[in-house]
Amino acid sequence: MTFPVRIAVQLQPQQADYGQIRDAVRRAEDAGVDVIFNWDHFFPLYGDPDGKHFECWTMLGAWAEQTSRVEIGALVSCNSYRNPELLADMARTVDHISGGRLILGIGAGWFEKDYQQFGYEFGTAGYRIGDLAQAMPRITARLAAGNPAPTRKIPVLIGGGGERKTLRVVAEHADAWHSFGDLATLTRKSAILDEHGAAVGRDTATLVERSVGVSAPPRQVAADLVAAGVSLFTIGVGGPDYDLDLVRQWVAWRDAQG
Repeated sequence: MTFPVRIAVQLQPQQADYGQIRDAVRRAEDAGVDVIFNWDHFFPLYGDPDGKHFECWTMLGAWAEQTSRVEIGALVSCNSYRNPELLADMARTVDHISGGRLILGIGAGWFEKDYQQFGYEFGTAGYRIGDLAQAMPRITARLAAGNPAPTRKIPVLIGGGGERKTLRVVAEHADAWHSFGDLATLTRKSAILDEHGAAVGRDTATLVERSVGVSAPPRQVAADLVAAGVSLFTIGVGGPDYDLDLVRQWVAWRDAQG
C-alpha cells in the first residue's frame, strides 16, 4: 500500500479559552489540513504548568460536530486513563458523531503529573507498555461488539518508540505509527518495526503508515522524511493564539506534490 501524503495539526488544548480552540479548529479545516489532533493530558505541557487546559475526548465529541471534512483524533490518548472497553465505546460514539472521521490514537502514557494528580498508578514504563499490549485486543473486541457497529474499521495510530516492547505492539495492532525523534532515530526504529512485523506475520512496511511531528518548514525537512517513508506530517500549535502559518506552508507543499 502507498499512503498519500497528509498534513495534520495538533491543536494543543492548553493556555487558551475554549472559544479560541474552537476558532483554531475552524481555521485549520479551512486551511486544508487532513487531520486535526489534540492530546490527552490534564495539565499544560508548555508554559504555565497550572494554566488553562481541557480534556481530550470531551473535546473530540465537540470537534466531531463542528467539523465536516477533516479526520480527528488524539495524538495520543493515554491507555492508562480509561478502561479499554470504555475507550473503545467512546471511540465508536465519536466515529458515528463525525460520520466516520475518527482516528484512534493511543499510547502507553508518560506524563507523571497527570497520573499523580488524578489518582492513576504510574508504575514503570514497562508496566504501562504491558498494559497497552493487554488493552489492544480488548479494544478491538469491544469495537466489534458495539451496536451500532463503527461506521468503518477505525484506524489505530500508536505513538511511541520503545524498540523491544512498544514497536511490537505497533506491529501487532496499529494502522499507523507516530515516531518521536530525529530522522536517524525514525529510520532506525522504522526498520525495527518491520522486523517485529515479520515476526508477527504483518508486512508493516506496507500496512503501517509512518507519522511524525514537524517543526521546520517543508523545504528544510520534507524530502528526507518522505524518503524515510513518512506520509503523515503533524505540526503542533499551542494556545492562546494558535498561529497556523507553518501549517499553511505544509499544506501548500502537499498540494504542490501533484
